[in-house]
Amino acid sequence: MAKDSGLRRNAFRFIVLMGLVSLFADMTYEGARSITGPYLSLLGASAAAVGFVGGLGELVGYGLRLLFGYLADRTRRYWLITIIGYGLNLLAVPLLALAGRWEVAALLIVAERLGKAIRAPSRDVMLSHASRQVGSGLGFGLHETLDQIGAVSGPLIVGAILYLRGGRYQPAFAVLFIPAILALLVLFVSRFLFPRPQDMETTRKEASLLPDSGKMPRVFWLYMAFTTASLAGFTHFQLISYHFKAQGIMPDAQIPILFAVAMGVDALVALPVGHLFDKKGLLTLSLLPLFTIPVPFLVFSHAYYLAILGVVCWGAAMGMQETIMRAAVAEIIPAERRGLAYGIFNTGYGAAWFVGSTAMGILYGVAIPYAIVLAVVLELCSLPLLFSVRRAVQAPQT
Repeated sequence: MAKDSGLRRNAFRFIVLMGLVSLFADMTYEGARSITGPYLSLLGASAAAVGFVGGLGELVGYGLRLLFGYLADRTRRYWLITIIGYGLNLLAVPLLALAGRWEVAALLIVAERLGKAIRAPSRDVMLSHASRQVGSGLGFGLHETLDQIGAVSGPLIVGAILYLRGGRYQPAFAVLFIPAILALLVLFVSRFLFPRPQDMETTRKEASLLPDSGKMPRVFWLYMAFTTASLAGFTHFQLISYHFKAQGIMPDAQIPILFAVAMGVDALVALPVGHLFDKKGLLTLSLLPLFTIPVPFLVFSHAYYLAILGVVCWGAAMGMQETIMRAAVAEIIPAERRGLAYGIFNTGYGAAWFVGSTAMGILYGVAIPYAIVLAVVLELCSLPLLFSVRRAVQAPQT
């Protein structure tokens, strides 16, 4: 009993430390992402280019996780891969201050996403081991809450710098070097204190979840189909922020503040949704369409307050995605296959966001209602897949 209690305490400490890493990391790259849409516009990029860059960044950031998830499972070098990824992920951001062309800025945006692709599967596997001691939903929810505190404060800092420096973007990017260094310092402390997070998971998922062939269970693929359909219709904030600037919905300095509001909503949603997930499992996904479907109608409107409401819904949806969708993989897949499973999951996630964002950016350039129709149709197409996931959860796994 005492040993189990000690494991839970260590697991909780590890989750908090990694949450602090994510807090400073999100302060860095979410601070930057809150203004990359208007920054690309300022450097001469079109709506189609902004949509493409946003989608390409997500394709790289999520799609390559399949490779690095497989690498994590094969090598078990979780810490090394995580540290390399965070280094690229964070240090690319301050360099945006030096970008004089939108093409250079786009390259750095994609490089930042590449760093996230490298470190995310290994980090999530380590978190999954610790979270099994405290509840997968609660563990990932706590991590997401700390993560989003950084995602709130980063854009607020950026907004303040824009206001104080007369709308100049370069100083806003440069100041993000400070939280980037803090994130790396806490990461190295975490590595020193907890060199083997996998030892925290003393119980294993039943092997019957995987067929004898070693293939992923059917519910995982249904879950993947729902996720990709839903994400393809989920509007990227770079295109949302581009719309706010191009249509004059709000001043530049308010855009990162509104992004911070969305991240705050994300943080508020994460813990209760994670707790609900531990009670109800994958059925918690039923809440997601309630927030994703209204988003395009609201954010692409020309009304200031409707746009704010749309971003609030966007933030709530993000909180559910980042908590439920990651926690579900730990519940479905045994530890020894989890790196690959997270890689597959994030590949579908990123590919869907890339295709959807690119298509929405192109259609936005033709007529805004076309982009709205595409987003809504894709979200509606995800609903039958969600019902299939629910049926598969209730039925015996094959």
